[in-house]
Amino acid sequence: MVEVVLRQGIYSLFTPVPGAVPAGPGQAGGVLVLVGPDPWSDMVLGCHPAACTCKVSRLGADWADDQVVASLGCSCLHTAPVPGAGWVFVVKKGYQDTDTSLQSSVITKLKGVAFTNTSELGERLWDVADYVIPPQGESVFFVMTNLIVTPNQRQATCPEVGRTEPLGPPTPTKLGSASIPDALCYKDEDCPSGEAVVAGNGVKTGRCLKDRDSVRGTCEVLAWCPVEKRSKPKKPLLASAENFTVYIKNSIRFPKFKFSKMNVLATNNESYLKSCRYSTEHPYCPIFLLGNIVRWAGSDFQEMALEGGVIGIQIEWNCDLDKAPSECNPHYSFSRLDNKFSEKSVSSGYNFRFAKYYRDAEGVDYRTLIKAYGIRFDVMVNGKGELTLCKKGDDLECRGVRSLST
Repeated sequence: MVEVVLRQGIYSLFTPVPGAVPAGPGQAGGVLVLVGPDPWSDMVLGCHPAACTCKVSRLGADWADDQVVASLGCSCLHTAPVPGAGWVFVVKKGYQDTDTSLQSSVITKLKGVAFTNTSELGERLWDVADYVIPPQGESVFFVMTNLIVTPNQRQATCPEVGRTEPLGPPTPTKLGSASIPDALCYKDEDCPSGEAVVAGNGVKTGRCLKDRDSVRGTCEVLAWCPVEKRSKPKKPLLASAENFTVYIKNSIRFPKFKFSKMNVLATNNESYLKSCRYSTEHPYCPIFLLGNIVRWAGSDFQEMALEGGVIGIQIEWNCDLDKAPSECNPHYSFSRLDNKFSEKSVSSGYNFRFAKYYRDAEGVDYRTLIKAYGIRFDVMVNGKGELTLCKKGDDLECRGVRSLST
């Protein structure tokens, strides 16, 4: 007898097909063809016609044990792959288990330096400690490509809007800008003392500061003075960040199957990661040029670097774990996550503020305020693993089925 044991959830359909072809003396005649999703496709079993009649002699079902046993009415001792057809056996893919609870760890590391020479900052060299935020190397990281600097701020009183020169006599110029409506005033009563300026920089002192012969003015505030400049950048300061690189180390695990893998080539060559770049020829070198990532996402780096944006880096691990571990490979895709069609919108781009603090010899606290523009990169990992599992006590039959399916 030739028996085929099916695992839980498999559906079977037997259909007679003429034209059985013998595989050789003493081996095969009427055949049982297993047709279904990989890895069952094209698997053939059979018996010599002199030794048997090719028909199903018994089809038993034991649903309590979650299995179906089908037998051919033949009495050969050997089985072999055979061309042709005799009985067609259609199988649903019910023998594989799936694990979608992917566990993942992402570590990132950037490299690159840039040199700038501006009127505000002078000559300056920028390295990863200056432009990467946060510095820990997480799955979400920000690369600063532009900035507005307001140096030498200290806590004092100054106009909420309109002042660009250093602190001095309270005689501001070009006051009354509509950029902060809550700071507009015509008299002191329009600036209640102790009230915070909505969307502003400080707390009102009760004074309305006006230009000479001007009707409209701006409220004086207690704040970090002078207040931040409100001009937008006209070109990216760190345009050369396009050539910076990011190393994305991703370790994954399918806990149900106790399978782990990493997206980095397993090699003892210490110079490999220092010289390689990700490509189809080097899929296990996860070192990417920032310019390439933005381009693969369908955007221009220089345009995006001006006011910032958000890029998604997707890593997918869809693995058939019945195959060799080398067949389980990461697949990368890139997309722009912010609305790239809203460059002219007031909400376009990506920016935030931070400050660097210091104290002078007289004990007065100062700070340099930085409004940073740049590109945020979000690394997202997903996937699933599939594996044929054996029911306890049925390992021999399960291994036999799996061996036939390879």
